[in-house]
Amino acid sequence: MVVEEAGWEGEKEAEIDYVFKVVVVGDSAVGKTQLLGRFTKDEFFLDSKSTIGVEFQTRTLTLHRKRVKAQIWDTAGQERYRAVTSAYYRGALGAMVVYDITRRRTFENVARWVEELRAHADGSTVVVALIGNKADMPASRREVAADEAARFAEEQGLFFSEASALSGDNVERAFLTLLEEIFAVVSRRALELDEARRARRDGEGDGGEVLSLKGTTVDVGSIMETSAMKKSSQCSCS
Repeated sequence: MVVEEAGWEGEKEAEIDYVFKVVVVGDSAVGKTQLLGRFTKDEFFLDSKSTIGVEFQTRTLTLHRKRVKAQIWDTAGQERYRAVTSAYYRGALGAMVVYDITRRRTFENVARWVEELRAHADGSTVVVALIGNKADMPASRREVAADEAARFAEEQGLFFSEASALSGDNVERAFLTLLEEIFAVVSRRALELDEARRARRDGEGDGGEVLSLKGTTVDVGSIMETSAMKKSSQCSCS
């Protein structure tokens, strides 16, 4: 269900419970910007140009009764911008590594993107999805089999799906799956720290504490436990 919001920007910001930073990476011209535009604005531009440097878009949605702002960073895939984009991995709670199913070289470079991501982001908590874009293309143009990509994703501990920014097929599901799992990771960590806080308080009379988690400030007393990622999503998007 789509929820329309009204009011001043400052009022809407005050209602946000979490901000999740997500980076979208991959070779140039695989469709990163188009996937992002399809998810955040339901738009697709046939004359889209290569992203220069880094830009981001946002979308606010409700996950498990919490208002979540997804701040999704679109990093340039061209090699000459690598020094610019590397800093933007830091603080990311999630990432999408995108390749073009009609260009095998873009899939072969996925391992390098994953390695770079894990080197710059917090590998212990960052949630990573592998997305094969342009799934709408004819089978005769496919150069990467879905089974092969799925095996690679399983070996690397990534979530995997194919999608089409052009048609919109599976784009919403891919992003929401990633955000649901980020929510689950944040909630689990907050609950664990809440238990540790209570244990310290019982033993030492420790007072209240706020958990700071990668660009998101979470009041550990207000977290509710979330369902597993594979269960039905309880989300209302805007």
